[in-house]
Amino acid sequence: MTTARQLPLDFEFRANQTFDDFFPGANLEIINHLQKSIQGDGEQQIFLWGPSGLGKSHLLQACCRQAQSLQLGSFYFALSPLELPDPALLIGLDKFDVVCFDNIEHIAGNPVWEMAFFYFFNLHRDQGHTLIMSAACPPGEIALQLPDLKTRLNWGLTLKIQPLSDSEKITALIFKADQMGFEISPQAGRFLLTHYERDLSSLWALLTKLDKASLAAKRKLTIPFLKQILGEETGSLR
Repeated sequence: MTTARQLPLDFEFRANQTFDDFFPGANLEIINHLQKSIQGDGEQQIFLWGPSGLGKSHLLQACCRQAQSLQLGSFYFALSPLELPDPALLIGLDKFDVVCFDNIEHIAGNPVWEMAFFYFFNLHRDQGHTLIMSAACPPGEIALQLPDLKTRLNWGLTLKIQPLSDSEKITALIFKADQMGFEISPQAGRFLLTHYERDLSSLWALLTKLDKASLAAKRKLTIPFLKQILGEETGSLR
């Protein structure tokens, strides 16, 4: 039996996953709560929930970036529905000032992970550290088998991330494009919403492709040019 304290593996920040890079829409209050929590002026525990594609992962990464800017130890991990890592990942994690777990619902039904997370939760909280979690549903709807863990996930502040309206998505596209160094018109943004996937992660990925195509062709993103690019990408337009 080893007595050495294990530390979780390092994680890599994703590009452009800061609070400044996030278009808030109706979620400005959520951003304020998260920032205050990282600064030590807000809730010790925040549970962020909502459907995929609304920016939960972005916000959790932004929390870790802010923590690091404040010289705080931070850690982010996204749990997968396909395969959970060894729960030994949690050993030593209680020492970090800010811990963010994305998709926490995926530990439900795994008794070893539930128990390990329960012990981590208690150690981390007892040291006054900040825990931020996300899921597709509120904590009360997660099918955890361990009642005490289910209770603990309901502690703190639970916040539902709000989707962007169509007009806000167009504004967000213009905002993102400007940050990337190119221009997209409201008309072009409206065209993309009509003819392409409407979830934010797909739209952000599309912007990267459009930027490269515009640079390669040395053309502005007019609607005829967008039709050409999207036709090449998808074979047809919706």
